[in-house]
Amino acid sequence: AREMGTTEDGTNSINDITPVLNKETGKDVYRSVEIKDRKADDKQTDKLRADVVETVDGGRAVVANIAGTAVDTDGNTHSFEGGHYISVVGYRDGGKTVTIADSADPNMASYRMSVDNLADWIATRGYTAS
Repeated sequence: AREMGTTEDGTNSINDITPVLNKETGKDVYRSVEIKDRKADDKQTDKLRADVVETVDGGRAVVANIAGTAVDTDGNTHSFEGGHYISVVGYRDGGKTVTIADSADPNMASYRMSVDNLADWIATRGYTAS
């Protein structure tokens, strides 16, 4: 956390996390991807899907900086208006559904979400993948 510049207010950007992950995992293993728009388009969602599949198949997790509210596949709402970081640790259906590990709520530490919902949740922010 210290290396990422994390304070009680959080970590500023996915670009603060990527270099630390690379330091721990090897040179240039991870790279940051920003989704600057307010909503992810099809190309951005397809890239996220491909990045999740490649990263998870490589034995790693995708780290995503999310903001706002999203609904998982069970209909549960996850809301982080001020922003939050999650890890994408698995997938099914070729990456159309992702498994998220989330430290925010121990009662719901893992849940699934469509990659479309995840991409929109990441929108205006970014993620890091290998």
